[in-house]
Amino acid sequence: MNGDLVTKRLDAPHQDLSDAYSCPANFLEIEVANPITHGIGQTGRYTDYEVIVKTNLPVFKLKESSVRRRYSEFEWLVDELERDSKIVVPSLPGKALKEQLPFFGRKKGIFDEQFIEDRRKALEIFINKVAGHPLAQNERCLHMFLQEKSIDKSYVPGKVRNT
Repeated sequence: MNGDLVTKRLDAPHQDLSDAYSCPANFLEIEVANPITHGIGQTGRYTDYEVIVKTNLPVFKLKESSVRRRYSEFEWLVDELERDSKIVVPSLPGKALKEQLPFFGRKKGIFDEQFIEDRRKALEIFINKVAGHPLAQNERCLHMFLQEKSIDKSYVPGKVRNT
């Protein structure tokens, strides 16, 4: 081995604790939490989830928001993004048809606590992948899904402009 070769470290600017633990330049945090099952019996019963957003991205109107969404509204978002955007939309967690058959799935089916928790985790992974895509962040349907209390399905698709 040749003793003349020396690896030199790059000089990095000094970083103190306030730099290391300060808020990142750009962030988008989305949490799917607090599932609530509404209704009694099998007919008309559904579970919705709280979608909590914290961001400092200028494209988002609200820096913190919280809305409740059903699985069917996640499906609506997928349909809108596939129709109007140029991105490849990741797959939603499955429809759980097996869980809806009383002789095949868990006793409580799609209202089983473990099933709801598994779906919550999968929906959180899904929405973070979608919202993390720079092109999806400009889609009006994503903004409506994440920050509007109710979804106006008669909205005009398009891009959101920075304000």
